[in-house]
Amino acid sequence: MTAVAVTVTVLLAVAGGLTLIRIIRGPSILDRAVATDVLLAVVVAAIATEAAYSRDATALPVLVVLAILGFVSSVSVARFAARRSPK
Repeated sequence: MTAVAVTVTVLLAVAGGLTLIRIIRGPSILDRAVATDVLLAVVVAAIATEAAYSRDATALPVLVVLAILGFVSSVSVARFAARRSPK
């Protein structure tokens, strides 16, 4: 089980690192917004993995709040971008 935990941790760390690179180097604000949403999904996956590994359900409310925050932020950025797009 330890090898699986280490593998998942490494993969999530690599995904988070690559997402941070996209946030920093993103050519447009929409690229950065999508990368931020992906980073939030990676954080949710990491918290869920830790909760499953430790068999502790106290992190579930945090996961729900983060999922709602990700959805609301994605919708807000999409509405903002749609309003600013040239016709």
